[in-house]
Amino acid sequence: MIVTLIVICEVGFWVLLAGGLALRYPAKMPKAGLAVLLCEPLLEVVLLVVTAVDLKNGAEPDWMHGLAAVYIGFTVALGHRTVRWADARFAHRFAGGPPPVKPPKYGAARAVWEWQTAARWTLASVIAIGLLQAAVWYVGGDGDVGSLRAWQSRMVFLIGINVVIAGSYT
Repeated sequence: MIVTLIVICEVGFWVLLAGGLALRYPAKMPKAGLAVLLCEPLLEVVLLVVTAVDLKNGAEPDWMHGLAAVYIGFTVALGHRTVRWADARFAHRFAGGPPPVKPPKYGAARAVWEWQTAARWTLASVIAIGLLQAAVWYVGGDGDVGSLRAWQSRMVFLIGINVVIAGSYT
């Protein structure tokens, strides 16, 4: 059930994004488009509540609950950037806006861009680790929280990979 809800949230994110931007630019209804775009965080709230209720009702924490926490962390930390990325492309394509800015290819500017990217992914991982830890405390000592701890380890590994990549540009 949780995996299905995660898929629904992901599809919903892209549907709301496309719908909001379509209202904003081709339909020339910027307020309606903004209203649709502001509905996106509700998807994460629904996922968080359903996951918490599932655990409260006695479900054993497994990889699905961990994936839900990771999904929420990544959407919170990277969702705004994704919306800005898509908005720049829609504005260019449908509203005569400037071409989207491309990341720098070389030098100090590229290093700064890579460190900013690493910071975003680190924030996403830290949020996910925090949600996973909250789930561990929520379940308590009676439940098997090994799968949640495994997701925390993966997030630490992801932070390390991003730091190594950013460091390689420095």
